[in-house]
Amino acid sequence: MTETTLSHLDALEAESIHVMREVAAEFERPVLLFSGGKDSAVMLRLAEKAFWPARVPFPLMHVDTGHNFDEVIQYRDREAERLGVPLIVASVQQSIDDGRAIEEKGLKATRNRLQSVTLLDAIEEHAFDAVFGGGRRDEDKARAKERVYSFRDEFGQWDPKNQRPELWNLYNGRHRKGEHIRVFPISNWTELDVWQYIERESIELPSIYYSHKRDVFRRDGMLLAVTPYVTVLDDEEVEHLTVRFRTVGDATCTGSVQSSASSPAEVIIEVAASRITERGETRADDKFSEAGMEDRKREGYF
Repeated sequence: MTETTLSHLDALEAESIHVMREVAAEFERPVLLFSGGKDSAVMLRLAEKAFWPARVPFPLMHVDTGHNFDEVIQYRDREAERLGVPLIVASVQQSIDDGRAIEEKGLKATRNRLQSVTLLDAIEEHAFDAVFGGGRRDEDKARAKERVYSFRDEFGQWDPKNQRPELWNLYNGRHRKGEHIRVFPISNWTELDVWQYIERESIELPSIYYSHKRDVFRRDGMLLAVTPYVTVLDDEEVEHLTVRFRTVGDATCTGSVQSSASSPAEVIIEVAASRITERGETRADDKFSEAGMEDRKREGYF
């Protein structure tokens, strides 16, 4: 008899697919958050595999700040069309226009933190009871506290002390009307795992994840891209550098890193040598305080 040895990627994939199938069986109206970033791209591939040859049985949803990189939006729309899966775009701009959110002012203003209101309103509008997110425990202290099934109360709030045990990978999805569960199938993955999976599965990503020339400027230790959404100050010098993005988000607070990595294999080498998480190095909104992410998660953030 020939023994089959699973690689660590096989084991992670199997766990994630198991979670997705559990959600599809247990919940009435799940949705997969899809930003066009690398983690959501991996999630989408896992969903494809989980339900193949059937179509992915839930829609995609993007919480759109309106301050996006063009390459990411093009990729988002292309992937939804390729799979024939409905795409819901929840607009932060609409939340501002409706008076549901107040736009920040000032030099470091960003719409990133306004996404919570838009997300919670969209969940209520569409009556979603399970929301797949691409959060990983290695990203941030607050995300390290998350269960795979993360219970949210009727206000969409997260209480890290009010989570359910998950012994032997048994998940409790019970909830009352108005409550919902955030589901994190790739909780146990690392950034390196994600990139190794991208390479193995030949997953297409937005081009900004790979080395390219771009006008950037330095602010608060980060290389921010010159876009219509940020104001470059007189004492900030614009440079034309070879960069790539480790994570994708609102263009006003997502920094790049200098890099010559132009393929998944080359990115894997960089990530393996890195000692700083992608959010810790390139997301300005995570630098406001030690508890910044946890505070936003309590309010309903991803």
